[in-house]
Amino acid sequence: MTIKSLSSSALASPSLPQRSRLHLLALPALLGLGGLAGCGDKKDETAAPAAKSTALSPAQAYDKIAAEGKGFTVGALMAANPAYVLFDPQCPHCGHLWTASQALLPKAKFVWIPVSFINGKSAPQGAAILTAANPAEFMAAHEASLLAGSGGTPLPASVPPEVEAIIKANTVLFNDLAAESVPYMVAKNVKTGQVVANAGALQTAALAEFLGVN
Repeated sequence: MTIKSLSSSALASPSLPQRSRLHLLALPALLGLGGLAGCGDKKDETAAPAAKSTALSPAQAYDKIAAEGKGFTVGALMAANPAYVLFDPQCPHCGHLWTASQALLPKAKFVWIPVSFINGKSAPQGAAILTAANPAEFMAAHEASLLAGSGGTPLPASVPPEVEAIIKANTVLFNDLAAESVPYMVAKNVKTGQVVANAGALQTAALAEFLGVN
């Protein structure tokens, strides 16, 4: 498990409509194969308003996330091209995607990148996940609690400023992508080599096809 470095920047989280959007290249068969909704109603009261930017292509988004995102890595660590997942710790759809991805960990590498816009728990829980001794185990416990309706893991007593800056910078990155909901995932399909992007959760079979590891 690795955490990538990223300089801090100001948080900007515009209000977005609650809907999910699917962007795919070369994988039209995914439509109707287990796609689920995502969380897209931004309510972070600490966020400053910003003009919505134009959405990037999946390939542009992949390169930008690879260069700027900071998260923790799970799965097949020797895989050449990870799937990047931007998620809010308070998003149940993100929890469903986490659960669906577990069966694919021997075949695929995921980098989970926490952002914050749903509520006041998002940032501190994201920080707790990133700073855990074992982020994957902590994430599993957190998502199990969230999906059970218990709100996720307890909030940390404090969040180090440098970790808070990471969450804010990840959220700025999410805004720059002009994605409309989380989970937002960008990956290189193993079979086709093309970059694909998806907003919303996927069931395991659809996720495997999305990644080209089915």
